[in-house]
Amino acid sequence: MRTLVIVRSLKMGGMERVACNLADAFAESGHESHLMVYRKREQGLAPEHPNVRLHVFPLRWWLRATIVGFFLELLARLVMNPLIPRSYFVWTGWLGGQLLRLWLWRFEKRHGRLDRIVFRGVGTFELVWSYRDARARFVLENNLPVKKDAWRYRLFAKCLYPGKHLVTVSQGVAETVRQAQAKWSFRPASLQVIVNPCPVGRIRELMREETSDLPDKPYIVNVARLVPQKDHELLLRAYAQARPELPLVIVGDGPLRESLESLAVSLNIADRVRFVGHRNNPYPWMHHARLFVLSSRVEGMGIVLTEALACGTPVISVDCPGGIREVLKGELEEAIAPHSAEGLAEKMKVALTGPKPAVNDAWLHDFLPSRVAKRFVE
Repeated sequence: MRTLVIVRSLKMGGMERVACNLADAFAESGHESHLMVYRKREQGLAPEHPNVRLHVFPLRWWLRATIVGFFLELLARLVMNPLIPRSYFVWTGWLGGQLLRLWLWRFEKRHGRLDRIVFRGVGTFELVWSYRDARARFVLENNLPVKKDAWRYRLFAKCLYPGKHLVTVSQGVAETVRQAQAKWSFRPASLQVIVNPCPVGRIRELMREETSDLPDKPYIVNVARLVPQKDHELLLRAYAQARPELPLVIVGDGPLRESLESLAVSLNIADRVRFVGHRNNPYPWMHHARLFVLSSRVEGMGIVLTEALACGTPVISVDCPGGIREVLKGELEEAIAPHSAEGLAEKMKVALTGPKPAVNDAWLHDFLPSRVAKRFVE
């Protein structure tokens, strides 16, 4: 089959990494695989498989080149977005969808008809929201904000979801879509759950790369952006309460780094917590750790848990909304801690008791790229 994965950009991020993984999975499964992005700049990621073809659809340039789109963008940015926050896409997305249809027509004239089109993330398909096609699957990576009943969310939903084949990365995200259907009055063409792929083989290659500044003794690790959603404050408070002998290493960067470093000082744990910043290859840090800890407020699926398991590292996570139970099921349910500093601290103590346990490869079976690719093309 001929497949196309569409993602907004290839900056360093979970959604972008999963888009590359999915394009690679299609290629590895023998399909003709294409990956398309909206802009060239800030590309920190790329597909690994040599048969994946990368395309750029400069959406913003195309919009401005139509003249109408130029004035729509001005109206959206200067007037409508200040009046209705985060509504920029509503006013430009209808034309964006028509321009995408034109780009795809040109693409298919050259490469042949596509069998499956996969949009990764709302941020990708909101800019072209008027585009609908039976071959397209629109992937929702995160929970919908169903607790918010503002009329603008109804407006957004009316643009984004009706008549489309929606795919969520977990049952938890799917449940929020069902709640939103009733609350915001929209009906998708279909709703499926397909988990994110975890390229186990490639991760196990990358985790063996030499990294000069790895700790020379066992440690606890967390890999995430330093943003409110990942709730590193909870992690630091739990670590301070648990007081394990092992140091804590936080891999990632973001706007909260300075405040988190200050919190570590105030909790009197700064000498045992190490912030190492962003790493293009975080897998050696996962592989050599004694334990991986996730403290997020919400996780669409928690793909980082499968990546840690692929590295052979046991995991624990707070019980948060979304999809961590898509990963931590069966015997892995014991790795779920109550969503509190006390609960996470206690789970940390238990998890660090005794030698490092072995990871069962069967836990990753559902996330193998070949299985995920098959679900999308069935």
